[in-house]
Amino acid sequence: MAQIILHDGDLSPDVTFAGSVAVDTETMGLHLWRDRLCLVQLSAGDGVCHLVRIHPGTPAPGLAALMADPDREKIFHYARFDVAVMLRRLGVVTAPIYCTKIASRLCRTNTDAHGLRSLCKDLLGIEISKQMQSSDWGAPTLSPEQMDYAANDVLYLHRLRETLDTMLEREGRMDLARACFGFVPHRAALDVAGWADQDIFDH
Repeated sequence: MAQIILHDGDLSPDVTFAGSVAVDTETMGLHLWRDRLCLVQLSAGDGVCHLVRIHPGTPAPGLAALMADPDREKIFHYARFDVAVMLRRLGVVTAPIYCTKIASRLCRTNTDAHGLRSLCKDLLGIEISKQMQSSDWGAPTLSPEQMDYAANDVLYLHRLRETLDTMLEREGRMDLARACFGFVPHRAALDVAGWADQDIFDH
């Protein structure tokens, strides 16, 4: 069972990550300008999950510094949304990043199932529940079920990344994946700037 550490308002200054850090966010909804950021989950892939509760109008400089650290890779599943949310709320460009959803789309062309639940089941043999996905993340107190759900969104990303890297190398698409990862912060900036529903590369 995962160890869950709750932080109120910002990441505690005594917390450090030696390598890549898995990241996810929980919001009140999926609208960048309407729905506030409520929670950021972090894990070094060691079975420990740090849950950082974000309060409206309150800065989180420790968390912002981690997201902007050029020497610390951040691993996401569907990075586009999370990076945009933190750009909007924390005012920082999150980079460098790795996105397991992009990686899956590039190397697992035999399937259309690229959600986190499918990846955990297909690649790791682990069943995770998405039952609490649409729960109230802005509630004054998080339930044990919410905290377990939030932790599961980051605990397995390091292992998924290892498996997906092997597949990307096998299919000769690692360079393409890295280029896509590098573009995500720019795609997120376009979302925040008002082009979320438009493909600027379209004819």
